[in-house]
Amino acid sequence: MRLDPFGLSLPLTAAALVSPDGTGKLPALGWNSWNEYGCDINETVFVNVARLMVDLGLKDLGYEYVNIDDCWSDKTLRRDNVTHELLPDYAKFPNGIAHTVGLIHEMGLKVGIYGDAGSETCGGYAGSIGYEETDAATFAKWGIDYLKYDNCAVPEEWFDLWKYVPELWKGGGSNEEQDNGDPGNSLTGKPAPPGYDWSTSNTSARFNLMRDALLKQNRTIQYSLCAWGHAHVEQWGNSTGHSWRMWGDIYPEWFGQWQWSWGIAPILNHASFFWNTSNFWGHNDFDMLEVGNGNLTYEESRSHFALWAALKSPLIIGTKLEGIKPEILAILSNRELLAFNQDPVYGESAAPYKWGVNPDFTWNQTHPAEYWAGKSVAGTHVFVLNSLNETTTKKIKFSEVPGLSARKKYVVHDMWTGNDIGIFKRGVEVEVRRHDTAALRINEVDSNAA
Repeated sequence: MRLDPFGLSLPLTAAALVSPDGTGKLPALGWNSWNEYGCDINETVFVNVARLMVDLGLKDLGYEYVNIDDCWSDKTLRRDNVTHELLPDYAKFPNGIAHTVGLIHEMGLKVGIYGDAGSETCGGYAGSIGYEETDAATFAKWGIDYLKYDNCAVPEEWFDLWKYVPELWKGGGSNEEQDNGDPGNSLTGKPAPPGYDWSTSNTSARFNLMRDALLKQNRTIQYSLCAWGHAHVEQWGNSTGHSWRMWGDIYPEWFGQWQWSWGIAPILNHASFFWNTSNFWGHNDFDMLEVGNGNLTYEESRSHFALWAALKSPLIIGTKLEGIKPEILAILSNRELLAFNQDPVYGESAAPYKWGVNPDFTWNQTHPAEYWAGKSVAGTHVFVLNSLNETTTKKIKFSEVPGLSARKKYVVHDMWTGNDIGIFKRGVEVEVRRHDTAALRINEVDSNAA
């Protein structure tokens, strides 16, 4: 056991799932259909997205996956009567999934697909439980490079004994508040006893079945666990997949909630406590990007992208690329934020070092931790969120930033503009607009410099 920085007693993180070809070492970069298109998909959508990823320069920046989400298969026929292979919806993909994959591969991009560790997907299409080896082989035959594996329609015989749903966690220790009347795929609906090993849970076992099936194939398929943070996936996801969802679905609002979908601030609040299991080969996934979607302001989209990048979350674009606004494309194309997310030497996430509005370690879905810091090959990076509803001046005290000193001089660089702000000692003040995030790189001044 170890104590995390918030005093919570957690099991040691599982050993990483290492791919020989390097797949999954760094957070995935790509595009997914769900946030923008839902079930209204077809081959043309994905081929056009791939072309736009090339034409808009996103491919050159490292975005490489074009991911097909739910609703791609035949909802009526479901599986071949003889082979039991999943059947594509030929009205949407007239020549099959492999044909679509081939067209996208020709552009130098990779293709992801969606499955579910239950009897049905979240959209009511065929799930993969009991068919893991068949479906993994089918995906490999089609040339698939990435699998998002969801958590809907879990048969009762696969329910966990204990319940952990992260949206119901209220900032306490092992006795999480879980009493909302929803069993959460649990037989008891009660929190686990202290010290329970969640890697022995049925949720872990279900996702491990697909992991084992994928590892038997003749191609590497990046494995994205979409267990919504249930069963403390952060404790065992590293040995099962390359990334693991930490929370329910994202929603394009700042504070909003719709059913089990949540705005940016509540997810950041959770991340303020559960950031420290990301590293090379395994990444906390705070869900696909809503940058440019819904009611998010320009500043909120900037915060969303900057902090997802800082958290070393996969950066999977979820907005329409055709006709994308230049200012939204600029956010998604920020080279310095992408470089931090994809750093080849430092695999750990940025970490909160001060809450700001509230006392440190305060659980608050309106005002999550505001001050974050992390290292890269380029220097020390500080990300400062303004969670207030008006523009405010934020002060970064070098004595508070891990690795910096109040006695030294530093060059402070704005990662949004690409320009240096100046040389400072002891600290620097920045004006941050409502719900925006200052993204700074800080480097020590050479001793010979003035």
